[in-house]
Amino acid sequence: MKSENTNVVGTLIQERAQSHADRVFLFFEDQKITWGQIDRQSNQFAQGLLDLGIKKGDKIVLMMQNHPDFLYSWFGASKLGAVEVPVNIAYKGDSLSYIINNSDSKILFIDAALADRLVIIKNDLKKLERIVCRGRVDEAIVSSLPVPVISMEQFAKYPADPVRADVSWTDPLGILYTSGTTGLSKGVVLCHNAFIFLARLIAGFRRLGPDDILYTFLPLFHGNAQMLSVMNAVVADSQLVLRDRFKASNFWDEIRQFGATQFNYLGAVMTILSKQPRKEDDADNPVRICIGAACPPDVMEHMEERFKIICLEGYGLTEAGIFMHWTVDDRRRGSCGKIVDKYYEARLMDDEDSEVPVGQTGEIVVRPKAPFIMMSEYYKMPEKTLESFRNLWFHTGDWARKDEDGYFYFMDRKKDALRRRGENISSFEVEKVINSHNAILESAVFAVPSDLGEDEVKANVVLKPGEALTPEDLIKHCNDRMAYFAVPRYLEFVEELPKTPTGRVEKYRLREAGVTPGTWDREKAGITVSR
Repeated sequence: MKSENTNVVGTLIQERAQSHADRVFLFFEDQKITWGQIDRQSNQFAQGLLDLGIKKGDKIVLMMQNHPDFLYSWFGASKLGAVEVPVNIAYKGDSLSYIINNSDSKILFIDAALADRLVIIKNDLKKLERIVCRGRVDEAIVSSLPVPVISMEQFAKYPADPVRADVSWTDPLGILYTSGTTGLSKGVVLCHNAFIFLARLIAGFRRLGPDDILYTFLPLFHGNAQMLSVMNAVVADSQLVLRDRFKASNFWDEIRQFGATQFNYLGAVMTILSKQPRKEDDADNPVRICIGAACPPDVMEHMEERFKIICLEGYGLTEAGIFMHWTVDDRRRGSCGKIVDKYYEARLMDDEDSEVPVGQTGEIVVRPKAPFIMMSEYYKMPEKTLESFRNLWFHTGDWARKDEDGYFYFMDRKKDALRRRGENISSFEVEKVINSHNAILESAVFAVPSDLGEDEVKANVVLKPGEALTPEDLIKHCNDRMAYFAVPRYLEFVEELPKTPTGRVEKYRLREAGVTPGTWDREKAGITVSR
């Protein structure tokens, strides 16, 4: 593994600008943004952060919709050696304040439209020193916040000269928070090399090069878009189309408009696209390859035949990167692919960390063969870090099986996490919000199957003796305090929850029962949630 500065994000950006400053890197709405612009404006952000007292190792929260300013902020921080902390724009309340505080972030970059969420948690922001807003914020909100608020436009006044910072390939680039499954979310610390290594690895699998144009609608606050779209385009010297949301009705029109040759997907996206009305020109599109995970085999077969594309899939997670994958010449629908054995070891283990035989289900464990290609640690959680690397293997918490040819097949999540419409959801955090209602004694949140693939969220709720609560009131309570995608679709009020002799809720029994005759469905009731 290289240790040169080519494995530092700021150096890569500078090299691209020096090589071809006028080449367009980014297409966003009607803007065409060149490498020269990317380099200059990220330099201005780095200079601005330096002027605000930010130094190497300081943390910067980014809570913005997809926009070039997200990239300028991220790249500018990286040039200074500061660490980005991307936050889902749907977060509110405790989930938001926890990440800001736990990460020790000094500055928060936020869209003006989201600034009102800070008012609710203003008394909890003990470590924040400055808020930078993209767009105009209501003066009443500004005056109510405990730290100074400045406009992002101010960064345009700074010089575009490079900052002087000694940034190494092993220095942290980002802290990406995973959804907590049995406790609070954990901050995954990833160094520059981890980002760049993964991008180069996947660029090879997808045969990405300077003639390619990547299209992504996935949010920049997720590792998928950052590593498998932005950084993929950076390392392969490709071009990038950045959109702010997925719309099935005009997806292929935009693909053709920009001449996109590749895109990323999540399972439900392919299912939705496959259900769109057929058109005579379906196969007349510029896409060669799409890459993703969790696409049902029959849907993939349909998409490949109908749109004349090649799908590639793999398995990975934020902590470990992607260590199982297909190649263009070696694909098996329904599988996660084979181990990328040049750089990783991976096995399937039982609960005592003994390898299971071929064909049997075990937990996926992995370890690297090269330095700094996986997470450095869980931020400020040494016990969790050590626990995850039990017996010198990183334990993913996911079950899979392996066939005789070495292909792996994902089976289920060992933990109680849910995944809905591409978003990871913590049952622990949803339960925490539900249980905060005065009328509720306890609850259990779990996954039930969705018609679109992935999960829907169901909550079984036990009320306190003598209390009454309508499903509509509980949904409002949730919507006010959590991300829209985490708000349960299904509710069932029950007398008690099934438990083990030690008091642990037996969620497997709840999942087996699923949607019962006594289940209330907010979609059937016509209840919507706000974003």
